[in-house]
Amino acid sequence: MKILGIDPGMAIVGYGLIDCCGDDVRLISSGSIQTQKGTREASRLLEIYNDMEVIIEKYKPDAAAIEKLFFFRNRTTVMPVAHARGVILLALEKHNIPIFEYTPIEVKQVLTGYGRAEKKEVQQMVEISVSNKEKLPKLDDTVDAIAIAICHNRTVK
Repeated sequence: MKILGIDPGMAIVGYGLIDCCGDDVRLISSGSIQTQKGTREASRLLEIYNDMEVIIEKYKPDAAAIEKLFFFRNRTTVMPVAHARGVILLALEKHNIPIFEYTPIEVKQVLTGYGRAEKKEVQQMVEISVSNKEKLPKLDDTVDAIAIAICHNRTVK
């Protein structure tokens, strides 16, 4: 099963596509959609939507797992992230891809056994979980997206 993991954001959307057969997890592709600060929000959202369309059409995932917004201290960032999630969900729905949502605490709990784990611990578990380690990305948003995909794989088994 191909699972597209997505870490939404307005400036950076991380994505990671994994292929799973039981516990065997192979990274097919990963990267980020990065929008230019200072550009109109509507233009940035269109860029995210269009790039998600390309990713979906190229890789044809069987399912998508996306980070769920559950709490934000900074009210100025929650709205743009919510808008970005909206256009991502729209693209996925347009292609009839089943969507599953996980909070950061759920992802950390599934990957590390501890819902308050540090980023470094999550990254280490992603490295351990993915069988083709030579392709692992450096960008946190991308690693988080892969972690979300792995979380989904482990949750649906």
